[in-house]
Amino acid sequence: HVQLVESGGGSVQAGGSLRLSCTVNGSYKRGSMCMGWFRQAPGKEREGVAAIDSAGRTMYADSVKRRFTISKDNAKKTLYLQMNSLKPEDTAMYYCAADTFKWFGPPLDERGYQYWGQGTQVTVS
Repeated sequence: HVQLVESGGGSVQAGGSLRLSCTVNGSYKRGSMCMGWFRQAPGKEREGVAAIDSAGRTMYADSVKRRFTISKDNAKKTLYLQMNSLKPEDTAMYYCAADTFKWFGPPLDERGYQYWGQGTQVTVS
């Protein structure tokens, strides 16, 4: 069973930066996972932000390209999301998600993930 714990959220002014972290606990087969960051703003559906797999392939939503960077530290079993040039429209609850490796690449569709964290709030004003 895999457990995900997010941290790093907070309040920041527009143009600022935050780094989210997601620690993976539990047993899983190394080199066989894909992980992603999703977000949900009030009154909106949850959307994929960025994803990465154990082969190092990444995917980004168009709205965050060139501003957000997803990365992972296998030794620390931690997933990161570096968010720069934040905008008010980035305000949302951010969730970490994980699932098994997919040959077609890490998906930005939430249906591709079975393990989810509890979320961390990001507020940009």
